[in-house]
Amino acid sequence: MNDYRGKHISSAPWTSSPSSYRGRHRIRNRKHRRWFVLILVLVLVILIWPLVEAKLLTTERVQLKEEQLPAEANNLRIVYLSDIHYGFWFSDGDLNRLISRINGLRPDLVLFGGDYATDHQSAVQFFQKLRNGEKIRSRYGTFGVVGETDRGESDFDLTELTEAMANADVEPLVNRSVPVHIGAARIYIAGVDDVSVGRPDLKAVSRSVSASDYVIFMCHNPSVIPDAQLAKDSSGNLGWFDLGLFGHTHGGQMLFFSSLLGIAEDIPERYKGGWLKENRADLLVSRGVGTSVYPGRLFCLPQIHYIEVSY
Repeated sequence: MNDYRGKHISSAPWTSSPSSYRGRHRIRNRKHRRWFVLILVLVLVILIWPLVEAKLLTTERVQLKEEQLPAEANNLRIVYLSDIHYGFWFSDGDLNRLISRINGLRPDLVLFGGDYATDHQSAVQFFQKLRNGEKIRSRYGTFGVVGETDRGESDFDLTELTEAMANADVEPLVNRSVPVHIGAARIYIAGVDDVSVGRPDLKAVSRSVSASDYVIFMCHNPSVIPDAQLAKDSSGNLGWFDLGLFGHTHGGQMLFFSSLLGIAEDIPERYKGGWLKENRADLLVSRGVGTSVYPGRLFCLPQIHYIEVSY
């Protein structure tokens, strides 16, 4: 029998003392805590930042050169905005600030692109707020088309909406064009009914103007663009409008997550957002002011547009 008394037995190389083990354990715990904190901060940013971004309204300033523009209308200042969605995380205070922003730009024309609220009744309330609150100050008037959330389910609903618009000094454009007199000259603002729930009549609108006129064309949904490009003016000519203004897409609203929201899934990628030029017409699909489905935006700031047109 071997006697181990009085002999020193060294530990194996792979074993550690209890104190060194506790030290490594504390280091690992600190690393785990740091990763946990980083992940927690990242999750909070992902959840909170879109709600913040949705309130960071921007003003895009664009200058356009238009040969058809009458000399009397040179340097025409247009403010365009769409998809306000009043009532869905867009409060009376937000609306007051929006009107102040518009008036601060000293527009000649204010143009609304539809989807004023979350449904028909709240759209009517939106215009009642405009009527009773701070007035939009526009030199030559304020005009608007209707979106799918505004229109309602019947002709009675549409009439109720357009009357509320008119009472708020917003000229409703549902399958009609309106001349705007600027000095001795005139330009036209044209608009059609919503594509998805209404009855747009492009032929009636395009035939009411001439390609030699300066025409601003509006429709809430940009899917109308290909058919609008094929429509003909009063003389049978193509190219009947010079500036086309659209909304509906929100620019996707949430980068990387837009498909989950189901916003504008039926819109061709070309018309999802921004500026483009087709058949001599300048086209804008706005990211809009408000939000839909989820009250946040991600890398897709809300916007209004200040467009200065010269000849």
